[in-house]
Amino acid sequence: MAESNIACTIEAVWRMESAKIIAKLARMLRDVGLAEELAQDALVTALEQWPKSGVPSNPGAWLMVTAKNRALDQLRRFKLLQRKHHIVAQEAELLETPPPDQVPDDDVEDDLLRLIFIACHPVLSTEARVALTLRLLGGLTTAEIARAFLVTEPTIGQRIVRAKRALSEAHVPFEMPRADELAARLASVLEVIYLIFNEGYAATTGAEWMRPTLCEEALRLGRILAELAPKEPEVHGLIGLMEIQASRAAARVGPSGQPILLFEQDRARWDRLLIRRGLAALERAEGLGGALGPYALQAAVAACHARARTAAETDWTRIVALYDALAQLAPSPVVDLNRAVAVSMAFGPAAALEIVDALIRDSRLGSYHLLPSVRGDLLEKLGRFEEARTEFTRAAALAQNTRERTLLLGRAAACGTHIS
Repeated sequence: MAESNIACTIEAVWRMESAKIIAKLARMLRDVGLAEELAQDALVTALEQWPKSGVPSNPGAWLMVTAKNRALDQLRRFKLLQRKHHIVAQEAELLETPPPDQVPDDDVEDDLLRLIFIACHPVLSTEARVALTLRLLGGLTTAEIARAFLVTEPTIGQRIVRAKRALSEAHVPFEMPRADELAARLASVLEVIYLIFNEGYAATTGAEWMRPTLCEEALRLGRILAELAPKEPEVHGLIGLMEIQASRAAARVGPSGQPILLFEQDRARWDRLLIRRGLAALERAEGLGGALGPYALQAAVAACHARARTAAETDWTRIVALYDALAQLAPSPVVDLNRAVAVSMAFGPAAALEIVDALIRDSRLGSYHLLPSVRGDLLEKLGRFEEARTEFTRAAALAQNTRERTLLLGRAAACGTHIS
């Protein structure tokens, strides 16, 4: 096999296996940072040896055994300095290492779930949780994460280092959360995955409207979580939401990269497979019983769009009712703004404008560009073109994404053509 092919194979294996390796080592060593370093050492060894010896028949197991041997070497060096019972116990577990072709997958699911809960631990800032999750569970390099979020490599590197230090200083145990902590910790995990997805689906900054790599990574993480926590309705709700939203990707961007809004999209270009998967995930969430949570409610909204052949055929009255339920469960001015859009379609722009005008007083939306954008859209529908142009211009000034800013300025200019 050519060296370039081997390098591609190693990269693919690393993406698939790194989280499992780090998770298993972290359970044994009780140190996420050390576990990642040892896994990286195993990757470096593979890059050195596989071009000469060839790719092993079980490459993931080879990396696991190599990392465990490195861990064993480190523990033995520590033991020379200070003998402690926990080091002896860790050494015993590491010594239980069968040949690479006989490494069992026992407990790998539990280890992965523990790693997900640690990477998304509330003790970390949101930015740190996102970076650490992509690093430990996505296998992305610091450079890849930095490119995805349009920040510098040192910034991402510092976030990851600080995150590991914070976990260590907080003595976060490598174990499943207690029953009384589970709901809050799961909410943190779901929030991180959805944040990653949203940054890919509608990039907040930069020159591109979408960053597909982040959407794909969030979907992959969500699917893993759904396998690890199959009885959690909100996990399936989030999967349903992301699958259905991702189904629109090809229709959301025009030939030159310009954004195409939902009402103008060619629905024949929506991915029917992703829609079916999303609807199935929503059905699983509903089938687990109880009231729908925030992600399942948003998935139900997305399902209304997915089932409609055209925007006009959408069940807007049901969408308004779903946003009413969401506002009760997770009140937010952004939810109210989304509800206003649905109200405009179900009951007319004048009714929606009343809702939006009330939101202007909410300081939390002071720099949120979608507030003047929605208001401009409603004013345009009401024939108040000069006011609409002002709102679209203001929205463009607040928008940080280049493509979105161009779209908003274009809408402002279109309003200007109606002003005598």
